[in-house]
Amino acid sequence: MIKKEYHHGDLKKEFIQIALDFIAKDDVDKLTLKILSGSTGTSRSAIYKHFKNKDALIEKIIEYGFEIFNDKMVAILKDDSITLVDKIYLTGKLYIDFAKINPNLYRLLFCKKYAHIGDEMMNNAHKKDSAFWELKKVVEYGQKENILRKNDSYKQTLVIWSSMHGFSSFIIDSFMDVSEIYEDIYIDMFETLLAGMVTSKDKLISTIPLLNRFLEPIRCE
Repeated sequence: MIKKEYHHGDLKKEFIQIALDFIAKDDVDKLTLKILSGSTGTSRSAIYKHFKNKDALIEKIIEYGFEIFNDKMVAILKDDSITLVDKIYLTGKLYIDFAKINPNLYRLLFCKKYAHIGDEMMNNAHKKDSAFWELKKVVEYGQKENILRKNDSYKQTLVIWSSMHGFSSFIIDSFMDVSEIYEDIYIDMFETLLAGMVTSKDKLISTIPLLNRFLEPIRCE
Protein backbone atom coordinates (compact mmCIF):
# COMPACT_ATOMS: atom_id res chain seq x y z
CA MET A 1 0.00 0.00 0.00
CA ILE A 2 1.31 3.44 -0.91
CA LYS A 3 1.10 5.79 2.04
CA LYS A 4 -0.19 9.28 1.46
CA GLU A 5 2.54 11.85 1.78
CA TYR A 6 1.90 15.11 3.59
CA HIS A 7 3.60 18.45 3.54
CA HIS A 8 4.33 19.64 7.06
CA GLY A 9 1.63 22.30 6.97
CA ASP A 10 -0.99 19.84 5.73
CA LEU A 11 -0.01 17.27 8.34
CA LYS A 12 -0.42 19.74 11.19
CA LYS A 13 -3.94 20.59 10.02
CA GLU A 14 -4.66 16.89 9.61
CA PHE A 15 -3.65 16.20 13.22
CA ILE A 16 -5.90 19.00 14.48
CA GLN A 17 -8.87 17.82 12.40
CA ILE A 18 -8.46 14.22 13.56
CA ALA A 19 -8.32 15.44 17.15
CA LEU A 20 -11.48 17.52 16.64
CA ASP A 21 -13.27 14.54 15.10
CA PHE A 22 -12.23 12.43 18.09
CA ILE A 23 -13.38 15.02 20.63
CA ALA A 24 -16.74 15.25 18.88
CA LYS A 25 -17.37 11.64 19.89
CA ASP A 26 -15.28 11.08 22.99
CA ASP A 27 -13.65 12.79 25.95
CA VAL A 28 -10.44 14.72 25.30
CA ASP A 29 -8.70 12.83 28.12
CA LYS A 30 -8.88 9.70 25.97
CA LEU A 31 -7.14 11.38 23.05
CA THR A 32 -3.57 10.15 22.60
CA LEU A 33 -0.76 10.91 20.21
CA LYS A 34 -0.85 7.23 19.27
CA ILE A 35 -4.38 7.73 17.92
CA LEU A 36 -3.15 10.60 15.75
CA SER A 37 -0.18 8.69 14.41
CA GLY A 38 -2.34 5.64 13.68
CA SER A 39 -4.95 7.70 11.84
CA THR A 40 -2.40 9.37 9.60
CA GLY A 41 0.00 6.47 9.16
CA THR A 42 2.85 8.50 10.58
CA SER A 43 5.24 8.03 13.47
CA ARG A 44 4.87 9.87 16.76
CA SER A 45 8.08 11.70 16.00
CA ALA A 46 6.22 13.35 13.11
CA ILE A 47 3.68 14.68 15.61
CA TYR A 48 6.43 16.08 17.81
CA LYS A 49 7.65 18.18 14.90
CA HIS A 50 4.39 20.15 15.20
CA PHE A 51 3.42 19.73 18.86
CA LYS A 52 5.92 19.23 21.67
CA ASN A 53 3.34 17.30 23.71
CA LYS A 54 -0.37 16.61 24.07
CA ASP A 55 -0.99 19.89 25.89
CA ALA A 56 0.47 21.82 22.96
CA LEU A 57 -1.88 19.97 20.62
CA ILE A 58 -4.87 20.71 22.85
CA GLU A 59 -3.95 24.39 22.98
CA LYS A 60 -4.04 24.53 19.18
CA ILE A 61 -7.38 22.71 19.17
CA ILE A 62 -8.76 25.30 21.59
CA GLU A 63 -7.46 28.16 19.48
CA TYR A 64 -9.05 26.66 16.38
CA GLY A 65 -12.30 25.98 18.23
CA PHE A 66 -12.48 29.52 19.55
CA GLU A 67 -11.87 30.92 16.07
CA ILE A 68 -14.88 29.01 14.72
CA PHE A 69 -17.03 29.87 17.75
CA ASN A 70 -15.95 33.51 17.77
CA ASP A 71 -16.15 34.20 14.03
CA LYS A 72 -19.74 32.97 13.72
CA MET A 73 -20.88 35.33 16.47
CA VAL A 74 -18.89 38.26 15.11
CA ALA A 75 -20.54 37.80 11.70
CA ILE A 76 -23.92 38.37 13.33
CA LEU A 77 -22.84 41.21 15.61
CA LYS A 78 -21.21 43.18 12.78
CA ASP A 79 -24.07 42.75 10.31
CA ASP A 80 -25.72 46.18 9.96
CA SER A 81 -28.81 44.63 8.38
CA ILE A 82 -29.68 42.88 11.66
CA THR A 83 -31.54 44.85 14.34
CA LEU A 84 -30.08 45.22 17.81
CA VAL A 85 -32.65 42.90 19.39
CA ASP A 86 -32.07 40.24 16.74
CA LYS A 87 -28.28 40.50 17.10
CA ILE A 88 -28.46 39.71 20.80
CA TYR A 89 -31.03 36.96 20.32
CA LEU A 90 -29.24 35.27 17.40
CA THR A 91 -25.85 35.49 19.12
CA GLY A 92 -27.28 33.79 22.18
CA LYS A 93 -28.99 31.14 20.05
CA LEU A 94 -25.74 30.45 18.19
CA TYR A 95 -23.84 30.23 21.50
CA ILE A 96 -26.30 27.69 22.88
CA ASP A 97 -26.49 25.65 19.66
CA PHE A 98 -22.69 25.48 19.47
CA ALA A 99 -22.60 23.99 22.97
CA LYS A 100 -25.35 21.48 22.15
CA ILE A 101 -23.74 20.33 18.92
CA ASN A 102 -20.16 20.31 20.30
CA PRO A 103 -20.48 19.56 24.04
CA ASN A 104 -16.99 18.09 24.51
CA LEU A 105 -15.30 20.86 22.54
CA TYR A 106 -17.37 23.48 24.40
CA ARG A 107 -16.27 22.09 27.77
CA LEU A 108 -12.66 22.10 26.56
CA LEU A 109 -12.85 25.70 25.36
CA PHE A 110 -14.01 26.92 28.75
CA CYS A 111 -12.22 24.57 31.13
CA LYS A 112 -10.17 26.14 33.89
CA LYS A 113 -6.89 24.48 32.89
CA TYR A 114 -6.78 26.32 29.56
CA ALA A 115 -8.64 29.46 30.64
CA HIS A 116 -5.69 31.64 29.60
CA ILE A 117 -6.34 30.77 25.95
CA GLY A 118 -9.99 31.77 26.21
CA ASP A 119 -9.01 35.05 27.86
CA GLU A 120 -6.70 35.81 24.98
CA MET A 121 -9.09 34.73 22.25
CA MET A 122 -12.36 36.19 23.54
CA ASN A 123 -11.73 38.84 26.18
CA ASN A 124 -8.82 40.85 24.84
CA ALA A 125 -10.05 44.40 24.28
CA HIS A 126 -7.29 44.96 21.74
CA LYS A 127 -7.99 41.85 19.71
CA LYS A 128 -9.64 42.48 16.36
CA ASP A 129 -13.06 40.91 15.94
CA SER A 130 -13.47 39.55 19.45
CA ALA A 131 -17.10 38.46 19.90
CA PHE A 132 -17.24 39.69 23.48
CA TRP A 133 -16.05 43.16 22.55
CA GLU A 134 -18.24 43.27 19.45
CA LEU A 135 -21.19 42.51 21.73
CA LYS A 136 -20.08 45.36 23.98
CA LYS A 137 -20.14 47.66 20.93
CA VAL A 138 -23.71 46.55 20.22
CA VAL A 139 -24.67 47.35 23.81
CA GLU A 140 -23.02 50.78 23.57
CA TYR A 141 -24.85 51.47 20.31
CA GLY A 142 -28.10 50.56 22.03
CA GLN A 143 -27.32 52.98 24.83
CA LYS A 144 -26.41 55.75 22.39
CA GLU A 145 -29.69 55.27 20.52
CA ASN A 146 -31.57 55.23 23.84
CA ILE A 147 -32.73 51.66 23.23
CA LEU A 148 -30.86 50.23 26.20
CA ARG A 149 -30.52 51.77 29.63
CA LYS A 150 -27.32 53.73 30.14
CA ASN A 151 -25.68 51.54 32.72
CA ASP A 152 -22.10 50.29 32.71
CA SER A 153 -21.77 48.77 29.21
CA TYR A 154 -19.10 46.30 30.30
CA LYS A 155 -21.31 44.96 33.08
CA GLN A 156 -24.32 44.79 30.75
CA THR A 157 -22.26 42.79 28.27
CA LEU A 158 -21.14 40.46 31.05
CA VAL A 159 -24.77 39.90 32.05
CA ILE A 160 -25.68 38.90 28.49
CA TRP A 161 -22.58 36.75 28.04
CA SER A 162 -22.88 34.99 31.38
CA SER A 163 -26.56 34.28 30.68
CA MET A 164 -25.66 32.62 27.37
CA HIS A 165 -22.79 30.70 28.91
CA GLY A 166 -24.68 29.64 32.01
CA PHE A 167 -27.66 28.34 30.08
CA SER A 168 -25.42 26.53 27.59
CA SER A 169 -23.58 24.79 30.43
CA PHE A 170 -26.91 23.96 32.09
CA ILE A 171 -28.19 22.29 28.92
CA ILE A 172 -25.18 20.03 28.37
CA ASP A 173 -24.24 19.29 32.00
CA SER A 174 -27.37 19.56 34.13
CA PHE A 175 -29.01 16.48 35.63
CA MET A 176 -32.29 17.95 34.32
CA ASP A 177 -33.10 17.04 30.73
CA VAL A 178 -34.39 20.18 29.01
CA SER A 179 -33.45 19.15 25.47
CA GLU A 180 -37.06 19.24 24.26
CA ILE A 181 -37.94 22.60 25.81
CA TYR A 182 -34.64 24.48 25.79
CA GLU A 183 -35.75 26.81 22.98
CA ASP A 184 -38.83 27.87 24.97
CA ILE A 185 -36.68 28.39 28.05
CA TYR A 186 -34.22 30.47 26.04
CA ILE A 187 -37.01 32.71 24.76
CA ASP A 188 -38.28 33.24 28.32
CA MET A 189 -34.75 33.98 29.49
CA PHE A 190 -34.20 36.39 26.62
CA GLU A 191 -37.44 38.22 27.37
CA THR A 192 -36.47 38.61 31.03
CA LEU A 193 -33.02 39.83 30.02
CA LEU A 194 -34.46 42.43 27.65
CA ALA A 195 -36.98 43.65 30.20
CA GLY A 196 -34.16 44.58 32.55
CA MET A 197 -32.14 46.40 29.90
CA VAL A 198 -34.41 48.27 27.48
CA THR A 199 -35.67 51.81 27.99
CA SER A 200 -39.00 51.20 26.26
CA LYS A 201 -40.64 48.31 24.45
CA ASP A 202 -41.63 50.75 21.71
CA LYS A 203 -37.98 51.01 20.68
CA LEU A 204 -37.59 47.28 20.12
CA ILE A 205 -37.63 46.16 16.50
CA SER A 206 -37.26 42.57 15.31
CA THR A 207 -37.52 40.83 11.97
CA ILE A 208 -37.94 37.46 13.68
CA PRO A 209 -41.67 36.59 13.97
CA LEU A 210 -41.04 34.52 17.08
CA LEU A 211 -39.61 37.54 18.87
CA ASN A 212 -42.35 39.93 17.80
CA ARG A 213 -44.85 37.72 19.58
CA PHE A 214 -43.31 38.39 22.97
CA LEU A 215 -41.89 41.90 22.58
CA GLU A 216 -45.31 43.47 23.01
CA PRO A 217 -45.94 42.36 26.61
CA ILE A 218 -42.62 43.72 27.90
CA ARG A 219 -43.13 46.49 30.45
CA CYS A 220 -40.29 48.72 31.53
CA GLU A 221 -40.60 51.49 34.06
